[in-house]
Amino acid sequence: MSTNQESTRLAVTRPVSAAMAACELTHVPRTAIDIDLARRQHEDYEQALIRLGCRIERLAEEPALADSVFVEDTAIVLDELAVITRPGAQSRRAEITSIAAALGKHRRLERIQAPGTLDGGDVLRVGRTVYVGLSTRSNAAAIGQLGALLARHGYRVQGVPLGGCLHLKSAVTQVGPQLLLINPAYVEPARFADMQFVQVDPGEPLAANALPIGDGIIYPASNPRTAQRLRQRGLAVHTVDVSELEKAEGAVTCCSLILSA
Repeated sequence: MSTNQESTRLAVTRPVSAAMAACELTHVPRTAIDIDLARRQHEDYEQALIRLGCRIERLAEEPALADSVFVEDTAIVLDELAVITRPGAQSRRAEITSIAAALGKHRRLERIQAPGTLDGGDVLRVGRTVYVGLSTRSNAAAIGQLGALLARHGYRVQGVPLGGCLHLKSAVTQVGPQLLLINPAYVEPARFADMQFVQVDPGEPLAANALPIGDGIIYPASNPRTAQRLRQRGLAVHTVDVSELEKAEGAVTCCSLILSA
């Protein structure tokens, strides 16, 4: 990885909230979260970002906003602009104020408006195509708005039905130029034209969330069999323990917004 790449990649993060135990949950049962351990794991995650060439811009903790560590859901960041979302969970909408202030230093901002609801975890960009999951958090109204905003910049927005998981990126993420990591039980591979696939291990249904950074991939340690499948494809997998964040229905893409500065 070149020094220039390392100096121009920015990761916006936010610490784990003291209120995380009150997080929104949809598809996983509520279990006790060790906040101190969650914070240490999040710090380790930030160190992994740094090792892969990111400069961290860490926002202040939001101690009253339980899910605020999951900054991905609050914005979609492209080279040309950032779109501030309108999260599907009412409890999360207060998160966007500080995110907009941070991203406004780096990008021109647009916003999703009511009645649209959109979580960034439902948004997967592959080249000039932006796939958006039709989930319990993101609706067709938001997809229409996003399509109009991004068409001006040469992107095509396509809605994708999914089921059994929280977000589109719970079901599929990009791990290579034409390569997706996917759980076909949650989303149909045929929705992604001209792509190749690595399927998650059947015993690891939540293993489709991976975060590519430069020449490496940040990946949860909880899915070792799928990690091996990725390594067998020649991918450089860097595992991190995010077990406490996973109890809050989080994953590795959720905890940062990556910008080319």
